[in-house]
Amino acid sequence: MTLSNPVPPGEGGDAHAELAAEAATVAQTARSPWYLRLPIVSHLRRSVGLQRGMLIAGLVLVGVLLATALLAPLLAPYGFADTSDGAGESFGTQQSPSAAHPLGTTVTGFDVLSRVIWGTRTAVAVMACAVAASLFIGVALGLLSGYVGGWLDRVLVMVADAIYAFPSLLLAIVMSIVISGGQSDAWGGILAAALSITVVFIPQYFRVIRAEVVRLKAEPFVEAAKVVGTGHRRIMGTHLLRNATRTLPLIFTLNASESILTLAALGFLGFGIEPTSASEWGYDLNRAMADATSGIWWTGLFPGLAIALSVLGVTLVGESVNDLNDPRLRTRRKRRRARESARKEATA
Repeated sequence: MTLSNPVPPGEGGDAHAELAAEAATVAQTARSPWYLRLPIVSHLRRSVGLQRGMLIAGLVLVGVLLATALLAPLLAPYGFADTSDGAGESFGTQQSPSAAHPLGTTVTGFDVLSRVIWGTRTAVAVMACAVAASLFIGVALGLLSGYVGGWLDRVLVMVADAIYAFPSLLLAIVMSIVISGGQSDAWGGILAAALSITVVFIPQYFRVIRAEVVRLKAEPFVEAAKVVGTGHRRIMGTHLLRNATRTLPLIFTLNASESILTLAALGFLGFGIEPTSASEWGYDLNRAMADATSGIWWTGLFPGLAIALSVLGVTLVGESVNDLNDPRLRTRRKRRRARESARKEATA
């Protein structure tokens, strides 16, 4: 995303007015109730126009994903590995959508709707494990490296650059083979995908946090904290960490969407989870490739649509939150609204 350079302080006749308006907004936000200052709620209140629509659309898609994963046993008409109903009657293979099977059945006799719903649990589990682990480890290492510096910083930077050179999908395949021999049960496949994504994306958090800490530790407020005798742990955890995490929501959501795609790629290539252990969208897409040439569209459309909508929802939330956290964009919108108001007054 390309951002225009902000107008330097002192340039433009409305610079002081913009600063005063920004200060008033910050003061009003500080006086708001605690529940209005929560991350997503506060971003939703500040968003306007198209950006609000994008944020709401992303939140709806993510909310549907999480609710489906949580309520999968209640929403799915059958189990993810069921090929017959409670009476023992077989579903049949490659049945078109009907009242009994709203999204049809697969070549192996699985109900497509049930597989899609149960697949949300696998996707959310991998996303939560991988992103949480990489976020925690990457932020901790970046904070330590940027603040301490010296030989520790050089070693960690070298290791991070070496890991960053590995393609994520290739490492995921290798990890899957090492951990489970290429085919695994539910938790084995989730662990393989989560570990590979964690190792690959730790350098992203590390490099971002380290760069911000190196810049911030030379600021006057950090020097003042050292002068008054504040401990290193408190400086890193209070003064540096809170000011170095502005760009993390965007990286967090991008990694979350990447984890879904990596898991789907593992299943599509045949290195994912066994179909009788858990439902996985990538495996269903792989099995649907032969169906596409026969005009059987429903076996591949709905798993692919689930992947696309999940990634789209997480990405929309991340982009919107990142834009709303950027003060340069807020200042640019205020200047644009002021110019539009002045133009309307001039033409009136």
